[in-house]
Amino acid sequence: MNISDIVQMKALDAAPRLLGQIISRITPAGEIRCRIVETESYGGAEDKGSHAYGNRRTARTEMMFRQGGTSYVYLIYGMYHCVNVVTGDVDDPQAVLIRAVEPLTKRDEQLMTTLRPTDSRRMRNLSNGPGKLCQALAIDKSLNGINLLASGGLLRLEQSPVLENESFEIECGPRINIDYAEEYASKPWRFYIKNHLYVSAKNAMPTTLLLDS
Repeated sequence: MNISDIVQMKALDAAPRLLGQIISRITPAGEIRCRIVETESYGGAEDKGSHAYGNRRTARTEMMFRQGGTSYVYLIYGMYHCVNVVTGDVDDPQAVLIRAVEPLTKRDEQLMTTLRPTDSRRMRNLSNGPGKLCQALAIDKSLNGINLLASGGLLRLEQSPVLENESFEIECGPRINIDYAEEYASKPWRFYIKNHLYVSAKNAMPTTLLLDS
């Protein structure tokens, strides 16, 4: 399944299918390419964990109501950025948070460490969380609302060239730090590649997810 099809899905369907795909960032020092290894789904007006719960439409959430394939970048705790892939149809607020990525090559890793210095003995800390990966990829609110499918864009999604010939297991469990979401806090809407080094946190009792083709 290609990227353009994935981003037209509901967030809950798109989130696991974005695993293994590529996110590319053009910086002054060069292009950085990473593999997506962890995501979270925030789908629809009924999701109490979503910024757009109840169809809350504000200057901040407006991007969630755009056509799938748009970026949604916001600030948390007044200091860390998070990047989301908006999915689905216009006026249906769906977004997939990118929680963790893995640099594809040593060069990508080196470029990322210039933006987020990291102890070489614990390189997974470079991008194993949404705020960390945004620092390591120089993602901020200037990239909010851009077309992630545009060729040559400063931030874009790409089809993994090896995904069709590579298999990995997907585990899922509750999303992180959304205790306010009441019954939605326990929904198993966080997805990650099983046993991947760069995943931000493992579930105590994970569930294996099998995707339909």
